[in-house]
Amino acid sequence: MTTASEPRSPAPIPPEVAADLARLPRERLPALLRRMPKAELHIHIEGSLEPELIFDLARRNGVALPYPSVEALRAAYAFTDLQSFLDIYYAGASVLLQEQDFFDMAWAYFEKAAADNVVRAEVFFDPQTHTERGVPFETVIRGLHHACQRAHAELGISAQLILCFLRHLSEEDAFDTLEQALPWRKYFIGVGLDSSEVGYPPEKFARVFARCRELGLQVVAHAGEEGPPAYISSALDVLQVQRIDHGVRCLEDAALVQRLAASRMPLTVCPLSNVKLKVFERMADHNLPALLAAGLCATVHSDDPAYFGGYLNQNFIDTFAALPQLGATEAYTLARNSFEASFADERSKAVWTAELDAVLHTLAPSRAPGPNPTQDRVTP
Repeated sequence: MTTASEPRSPAPIPPEVAADLARLPRERLPALLRRMPKAELHIHIEGSLEPELIFDLARRNGVALPYPSVEALRAAYAFTDLQSFLDIYYAGASVLLQEQDFFDMAWAYFEKAAADNVVRAEVFFDPQTHTERGVPFETVIRGLHHACQRAHAELGISAQLILCFLRHLSEEDAFDTLEQALPWRKYFIGVGLDSSEVGYPPEKFARVFARCRELGLQVVAHAGEEGPPAYISSALDVLQVQRIDHGVRCLEDAALVQRLAASRMPLTVCPLSNVKLKVFERMADHNLPALLAAGLCATVHSDDPAYFGGYLNQNFIDTFAALPQLGATEAYTLARNSFEASFADERSKAVWTAELDAVLHTLAPSRAPGPNPTQDRVTP
């Protein structure tokens, strides 16, 4: 298990790949963003529940919703911060009652992921959101697991589950959830920490994360989204995580940035989410270019795409459109970083990287094009 204290270096870009990156004209960048294989490492499956499916499941299960229509529910997605989003998020999850519901939700996500050329998905799920409503843990994980199996068989997506503890609940609740999960240990690869960040520091969950590490589970945690850089440090030192989910506030602490860069600690950045929840006022203000410039292992993901305006490719397209300093090299780096940051085996990572190189080579012309000064932005 790699820790933040172990110095690591990124693999160099092969010369032939660097040559393709240099030749790729700006107008082909959107095609690269859409077609390149990528890993999605920060996706809350409950956050992929689209309003249309919420209403379908509500009708199927006889659940009354506080919104008269799909349009009214979607109109409520005007969030001012993380908590205002979570209030609606948990209301939407109330329609999930049967194993088939969890399967249908996950399968709908996997179909969208396949269209976005996602080859690896490490999917967060929040069992406490459901068990506290009386839904058995078994119902939740069986439905999600079966969707992962079908995604691999029919869509070619390598998909695995990560169980997240809700940080606004107690550590005792987290331990109870872990005990419920252990009979299904083979169905999930790790644990995470999500929900309301401010006021719930990582050290609150020190003991349960220690137990998870003893069990050989991968460990990740949300930190540095709305919470301060100190939460990132606590996640590293106390929880001993292998990835930081979000982490965008790390730039406020120069020493922390150096530590993250030296260890190649992955940051699973979610641009559309950050703008929707007012972490940044505009996409043009996002610090993703600065994260990459600092040598950090930044990656791009969709977080809760049904609520935040787009799945993985939309995150790439909107981010690159708003930040013209991002180009083909950054796109390639973000995709390759996502493979590096995943918990997949090294052989799979090598296969996906080769596929990424092949897509780039297909799009890059055989010789450098003439100057085209009008192509300086990505357009959706």
